[in-house]
Amino acid sequence: RGWRGQVPRQPGQVRKEAAVTSPTWVVVSLSPFSPIAALLPTCVTVWGIPLAKAQANLEAIPIAPEVAMPKLPDVFQPLSPAFAQNPYPAYAALRDAGGPVYFPDFDIWLVSRFADVTRVVQDKSLVRDAGYFMSVDERAAQQKAENFHDMPYHQRFVQTNMLESDGEMHDRLRRFVFREFTPAFVARQRAMIEGFVDTLIAEVADKPEVDFIEDFAAHIPGHVIGRVLGVPDEDCPQSRIWSERVVSYFDINRTPEKKARAEAAVVEFHDYLVTLMAARRRAPAADVMTSLLTAHDAGQMSQDEVMALCMLILMAGHGSTIDVLGSGMHALMRFPDQMQRLRAEPGLIHTGIQEMFRFESPLPFFHRYVTEPCEIAGQHFDRGARIGVLYGAANRDPAAFDTPDRFDVGRSPNRHLAFGGGAHFCLGNHLARLDMEVIFTRMMQRFARIELTEEPSYKSGLSVRGVKSLKLRLE
Repeated sequence: RGWRGQVPRQPGQVRKEAAVTSPTWVVVSLSPFSPIAALLPTCVTVWGIPLAKAQANLEAIPIAPEVAMPKLPDVFQPLSPAFAQNPYPAYAALRDAGGPVYFPDFDIWLVSRFADVTRVVQDKSLVRDAGYFMSVDERAAQQKAENFHDMPYHQRFVQTNMLESDGEMHDRLRRFVFREFTPAFVARQRAMIEGFVDTLIAEVADKPEVDFIEDFAAHIPGHVIGRVLGVPDEDCPQSRIWSERVVSYFDINRTPEKKARAEAAVVEFHDYLVTLMAARRRAPAADVMTSLLTAHDAGQMSQDEVMALCMLILMAGHGSTIDVLGSGMHALMRFPDQMQRLRAEPGLIHTGIQEMFRFESPLPFFHRYVTEPCEIAGQHFDRGARIGVLYGAANRDPAAFDTPDRFDVGRSPNRHLAFGGGAHFCLGNHLARLDMEVIFTRMMQRFARIELTEEPSYKSGLSVRGVKSLKLRLE
């Protein structure tokens, strides 16, 4: 009686929403090979298998008591210009919905409240990699459903990297990267970062107007992470281009053009790193790439894992830090009293940077897969369901933060989720925060006045949050 939509989960299983009596909805999960399949109408198809003609009314199927399913708010339009400029009314509507909300365009359940997001990211049974619990055939079907198929280099080096893995493989790679990116190691990069920043400040100081993104912020994180990994300075701008093309395909608007650009970028990235690794083998250096190659030679990781880790380190060191630098500077322009407070109390730079991450989380959306039946915020989920965690919404939750829409450089405590949580907590957060500390401190020391000359536009999408450009006058 009125099946609504077809949402494949995996071969042989699908979740359906059936209209029983308006406005009540129930969720039914089943296999097309089970006896109950005979009760369903012929119009329903599960993975291309037409089901038998109905032999009884839907009311003959035992169902749970009435449960009102939260409705996707109309204001949630993640590809719209309005959402790009200000997603927070939509995030508030999602939190007010009362629980996980299904987003059919992306076949995912959105979790937006701070407590619920925290519960999801800390649950080890909820994973990033569908291949962790699916068969090879199931995983192939999942990749096709999400349009991550027919991308051999992307599948080999991006879809299976440390960020997209779980279990023993993830833990082994994470332990190695953690040894490389310790707080002590990051602290030793300060002088190098200060040198980059001072050089760039000298280049823009006399300009009547600067684009803080293209003239300044975009040059620093990539050069810093490039120097750490072992990439020559002159090659860092190109690695930024490759990184942006690869990362952009993880958003919800996966067009054929973006798919082709992402795969081509991985191919070029791979070919470049093959040449660079060969050079590093001939002339080892005190950098992370040399350490990775040494680990490979000792049998601690495969060649593909070394390649994937190098790509991941470079990609992670570019976009998100550039985005939070731009949105952080914009926040200081929007709240000039907080800029004056930072100038008067330089010691607040550390809490101020944490507030920049909370206030405009640069990576506001990630996903997890359900590996076994579970319940999240009162909603039941079966194996294979996909959960979308909205860090951007959780970090503005009034249940977790006082006056969450207020930018406060002295906010403490500030237990935000911009770096994720659980097994996938961001290992690069120390380096990103050091970049920002040096940049904002040096900018305020050098320029008595920093003024916004025009309101910026923000990038569109659900997976990123950052300004396209930021025009400033420096005096």
